[in-house]
Amino acid sequence: MIRPNKLKQALAKQQAVFGIFCSTPSPVVVEMIGCAEFDFVIIDTEHALVNPETLENMVRAADAVGLTPLVRVSENAPGPIVRALDAGAQGVVVPRVRGAADAERAVRASRYYPEGERGMGTGRAARFGGVDLQEYVKQANVETLVVVMIEDQAGVEDIEAILQVPGVDLVLEGSADLSQSLGIPWSTRHPRVREALHRVQAASRARGIPFCAIPRAMQDALSWWQLGVRAFVVGDERGVSFRALQAQLRPYQQLLTEGDAPEGGS
Repeated sequence: MIRPNKLKQALAKQQAVFGIFCSTPSPVVVEMIGCAEFDFVIIDTEHALVNPETLENMVRAADAVGLTPLVRVSENAPGPIVRALDAGAQGVVVPRVRGAADAERAVRASRYYPEGERGMGTGRAARFGGVDLQEYVKQANVETLVVVMIEDQAGVEDIEAILQVPGVDLVLEGSADLSQSLGIPWSTRHPRVREALHRVQAASRARGIPFCAIPRAMQDALSWWQLGVRAFVVGDERGVSFRALQAQLRPYQQLLTEGDAPEGGS
């Protein structure tokens, strides 16, 4: 449903915003993320199996708690992009944007005429046809957020051309895949990876397009902040949950099985 995109507004004001990837296909998890006071969630359909009905319910859960829902689509193609937006997502995260042509393809699929050629639909996003559809098209073009993900050496090298594509709203780094593209898999804090990310961030800043960082350590977040970055994705909810579960279990294991547990008595 068309409503003001709070994330897009905050980015325009250079306010700090914090998001997280959600890879568990569950509306309850999305609702929990909103209740935890995140600003936005990126529902991942690239590396997670999420069926269309569940995706729509995850977006609906975000709506219920005032959380801005974005969807990382499985590929840069009209089908996945349109389905995510028709489900009510307020933006799409497009992976593996390697050049200007990729960015243009993403924008065309995400916006209606005259800015693009998004397929017309009258489902949930258009209140099932319960709004003036010509006005809906205009508002959808204003509120929809198009996020390009730079996670290949080619994307880094062509970043200036990518940023010149009208309709690109936010640049999201992808240091994990970028490290692989550079021949150093999972070395996300390697100097070569950092140099590439800083090149992307500097180009984004010069063009006036917000850059979103994925800090791998607290010091990374501080460094990005000092460079003027105000948008952060602070992990994946699976990893956060896994570490929280471990932290909950470890003290009991150490006390009762690894140490000298006190004798019980009655």
